[in-house]
This record gives sequence, structure tokens and C-alpha cells, in this order.
Amino acid sequence: MKNFLRKTAAAVPLFAGILAVALLTTISCNGNDDGGKKSTNPLNITKVILPSVLYTYPGAGITLSGQGFLVKDKVEFIPGTGDMLVSEITSATDTNCSFKAPSSISSGSYGLKISRGDDELSLGNITVAINADVDIPDKEGMSVKGIVSCEGKGLPGVVVSDGYEVTKTDENGIYYLASEKQNGYVFISLPSGYITAENGNTPIFYKNVNSSRPKLSEEVNFQLIKEDNSNYVLIAMADFHLADRCSDLNQYTDVILPDINSTIAKYEAEGKKVYGLTLGDLSWDIFWYSNSFAPATVKTYINKINCPVFNCTGNHDNDPYVANDDWQASVPYFNSFGPTYYSFNLGPVHYIVLDNIVYINTGGSEGKVGERNYDCRITDSQIEWLKKDLATLPGTSTPVVVAMHAPLYKRPYMSGASEVNVMNLKNSSDLVEALASYEDVTILTGHVHTNYSTVTDNLREHNVAAICATWWWTGYEGYAGNYICKDGSPAGYDVWEISSSNGSLTKVNSYYKSAGYDAGYQFRTYDLNNVYISADKFLPDNKSKEDELADYVSDYGISRSDNKVLINIFNYNTGWKVDVTENGEPLSVARVDVKDPLHIISYETQRLNHGATPTSDFLTGNTSHMFEVTASSGSSTLIIKVTDDFGNVYTETMTRPKGFNTSMK
Repeated sequence: MKNFLRKTAAAVPLFAGILAVALLTTISCNGNDDGGKKSTNPLNITKVILPSVLYTYPGAGITLSGQGFLVKDKVEFIPGTGDMLVSEITSATDTNCSFKAPSSISSGSYGLKISRGDDELSLGNITVAINADVDIPDKEGMSVKGIVSCEGKGLPGVVVSDGYEVTKTDENGIYYLASEKQNGYVFISLPSGYITAENGNTPIFYKNVNSSRPKLSEEVNFQLIKEDNSNYVLIAMADFHLADRCSDLNQYTDVILPDINSTIAKYEAEGKKVYGLTLGDLSWDIFWYSNSFAPATVKTYINKINCPVFNCTGNHDNDPYVANDDWQASVPYFNSFGPTYYSFNLGPVHYIVLDNIVYINTGGSEGKVGERNYDCRITDSQIEWLKKDLATLPGTSTPVVVAMHAPLYKRPYMSGASEVNVMNLKNSSDLVEALASYEDVTILTGHVHTNYSTVTDNLREHNVAAICATWWWTGYEGYAGNYICKDGSPAGYDVWEISSSNGSLTKVNSYYKSAGYDAGYQFRTYDLNNVYISADKFLPDNKSKEDELADYVSDYGISRSDNKVLINIFNYNTGWKVDVTENGEPLSVARVDVKDPLHIISYETQRLNHGATPTSDFLTGNTSHMFEVTASSGSSTLIIKVTDDFGNVYTETMTRPKGFNTSMK
């Protein structure tokens, strides 16, 4: 049985929620006789500990740890909007103070401040969740009970699960669960129109239970906060591979993260809520111990994304010291990011996050990294839970999004003019069968560091290219200075714009957002007359590797003058249209299955030029989101028009000859 409490790290409360307030002294030219020093802590309050979430109700007594508080100090709760709420400290000791929650306090985020006369001290930020005051009796055979509430009132119809059993709250918001506590936690399927408090930026939709006492009746309550998410934006991000290597942390914080946060800020300025969804491989197992970069450290970097983020696990998010115990290998991930499978709702859409990696890690042991091998498979127990979760939906017309790490389908390839789709998971058919009756299903995956889409019957899969591009190599100092994935897609993420009215989906728009480019950058063009990858040009520092170059350059190792143009459409699927004209005349467009030449000169030739052998997993791969046209001359201008399946039109006026280099667009 999986048991997240088997390791010491998991035996402590998952969210102690401790934030120690640092109190410092700064220099200020204020003209005082003390030489200009002015304390930023005029109240001499120290050692304050704030819970990340304060569970309370109006008028309830609150005790706050810390030293230096005085009776009659004012405690000020400062909301983002609205009036400040004030309470007064009624007792104070050397270790804490006590006061009552303001009578009009409600769930939400507050700044917390102490004032004494004209002096004041900010203690930090705190999330308040209002408890429901309800006595819930035990029930025979039910090992977990509780209430799901908002502003002290129970919420009916909220789905609660332990990852095996699934139930709903009754009309009073109360639930009972006959759980064997195998997973060591219970979670809610966050209902539409609500959000929870967060640990960093991870919504706290789950809580621990005592798996060592499966028959013990435990009360586990969830407090929610109202949030209108009828119109929102979802940002899907795959494969971060943060490991403190190849300047990845600088690349992430200086280039990728600002791009993500800029997108978030843009939509928030429009009044829309934004949510993040990662698709696995946040970390990189082989560097957990050698670089001291396990999930707990990675979490501090994911927290820098400025919106709530739901997370998904990948093969590299497992403990490389643990062999043949997929459950135990996932403990460190769980302790930082939460359950490896669960569901939630935003607007009219039901999201399901799955763990489709069974970590084997042959040869791993304490202090020894194993082979890190794994199966791409969804466990039988997870499939059974999925069916129960889906059964709670109001009908088969509910839009469903399934997020998981490894793709459901392999990269589509071309057989003549036809696209061929082949299943990837060992039990892909089990998932397809479980979802067969649902009319509108989108699958979001990562893992392979490329963009591609497959459309089959009721399923549409978007495999999202990597945040880290080619494992951060192309942006590494001394390399190409760009961020290119194996299929030529820039590093980036999917953006989904969701609109609804009265609980029904009214509009969906999606696009791939390339880091460092505007949202309209959806394809790249190559003038193949100028695409010639030679040692003279691309191995200037290491001509000794010239003989190896031919192994990597595909058909781009010869000079050509056939006036062909290649178009790489990053997020293409069969619902897109490609039109090209030359001097007003349409050209014949052929879909081809070839390698992207920019990635070759951004990774393979860079490695060879540095005297290294390119890593096999990182090599440029064939992609079928490529299109080829033949122009009548080598200097004509082409008008390229690409229309996606949502009706968005992207154009380029391609002036030729067009150069070929690592900084090309």
C-alpha cells in the first residue's frame, strides 16, 4: 500500500504554514541624534510566527506567537479592497498574544499589521478561512467525515475522495467517506466558483489523514473562498527540469519566468482570473542529491509564478534512491506539490490530473541513484478512481480536460499524405475507453519536449513543448543564445482562454506562447536555398568534429538552389489551414515529416563545436508540423497565411533571400 507517512519527512503536518517574520534595521538619513539609524521595528516585536492559513470565524479567539506584544496594541487586517478591520490585543505574554477575530471578517487574503500609537509594524500576509461551526457525529463504517464550507456555511454537492473512494457533500456540506486511508490524505474536487488558500501558489485542496489507523474516525474539514472563474485563462507548462545546472536557474528567472508572469499580468489587467497547470518533470531526479535540488527546492521557483498553480508529476519527479516502489518514490514530490492524481473544476470545465508514470528505478538504494527507468502506464486503481470521479459529473456533455505527463499518443507521422496516430501508453486504450462517452475531451501532456496534436473521435491531445527547451542547453552561456525545442518550437507554454455564461461554455481560444515572442508568433520560415549546415560555418572552433557532422545534419548538409521554402507551424493540428502565395498566385503546399534545421545548429553543432558528443535524447527529431512549398525564383516575396482551428489568422510576408542563423525568427 502507498503510505505517504512512512518517511519521517511526511510524518509531520503537511502544512505547518510557518512564516518567520524577519525584523531588520536599516540606515535612514532622518536627522536623528542616533546617527541616522531608524529601526523598521519600532515596536520591538520579534519571533512572530504566522500560519499561512488562519482558520477562524467572527469573534473567535486567536492566539499569535511572538514576543514584544502589549495589551491594547491594535491588530489590523488589511484586505486587497475594502475597509481595514481592527481588533485589540487583550492579553500578552513573553511568547504570544491573544485577540478576537473582527466581527465582520470574511475569507480572503489580508495584510497583517500591529500598531501602537503612531508606530506600526507589518507582520506579512495571511489567508483567512472561515470555519463552519457544526457538530458532525460519527457514522458506522465511515473513517473520514467533515464539512466543506465557505463563510461558515456548508456547500452541497462537493466531491470528496481519498484517491480510491469518491463521495459528495450533502445539502449541509457534510460528507462521510468509507476510506481505508491507503494514500494518507483526502482531497476535494474544487468546485467551480471557488478557490482555496494556497501553500506558496499551490491550492490547498487536500489534507492528511492517519493511514496507520485506518478504522479511526477522523474529521477533515475544507474551507473555500468564493472566486468567479466563469471567464478565465489557463496556462499549461511542461518540463521545467530545474536542477541548478547549465545556468538553468538564471535562464528560468531572467527569461522564461518574466514571460509567464507578463502573460498573467496582461490577462489580470483585463479582469480575468489566471491559473497555472504544470505537466510534470518540474525537477530532474538525477540531480536531486548531487546538486541538492529536490522538489522542496524546486517548489520555491514554481512559487514565483504569479497565479495559483495546479501541478502534475513526471518521471523525473521521483526519488532516484528508491527502487521498485513507485509510491514511496513519489513521497518528496507529494510533500511539496501534493497528490499525484486528483480533479478540480474551473468554470464549466472539469480537470483531471493523472499520474501515468510507474517509477521502477532498477538498482536504486539509499545513497545510490538507480537506472531511473519507468513504465508509461496508468495504474488500474487510478483508472477505477477516474471512472468514479467522472460519474459525479452532471452529464457527458461536460467539457473534460485530462492533464498528465507522458503523451497518450506518440508523435503523429506522415504516411504519404495521411497522418498516422499510434498510442503511446502501455494502457492507452483503458483511458480512451473510460472517456469514450464524454463529448468534449482535451488531453494536455508533455514529456517529449515537442509540440504536436492528435485529433481522434472525441479526444484532442495537445502535447506541449518544454519550458526548458532542450534541457536548457541552447540558452547556456557560449551556446546558441536561444530557447529551441527538439522540433524547432521555441520554449513556451499553452494559453487557454475560457469563457462561459450560466455554467455553460461559450467560447474557447488557445494558442502556443513562445517565450520572448508575442502571441502572434506561431510559425517560422526557412529559405532552404540558404540552409546549408557546413563545418566551415558551424564548427569554427572544432573542425576535428567535421566527420561527425554528417550524422546530425540530415538533408541540410548540402548546398541547394531549388527555391524551396520550409514552414514550421509549432502548434499545428489537422484543423489548421496553410495558404502561400507568390506574386498573387497560390503555391501548392505539402505537409512533410522532416527535422527542423534551426535546432540542429542550436544544439548538435554547438555541442560538436565545444568538443562534446550530443546527447541522444536531446537530438533534433522529425516533426510532421512542417510544410514545404516551391517558389518560382529565389528572390520572390511569399505571403504566408496560417489559420488555426479557432479561426485565428497568422501571417508573414517572407522576403527572400532569408538568412539562416541561431538568432533568426
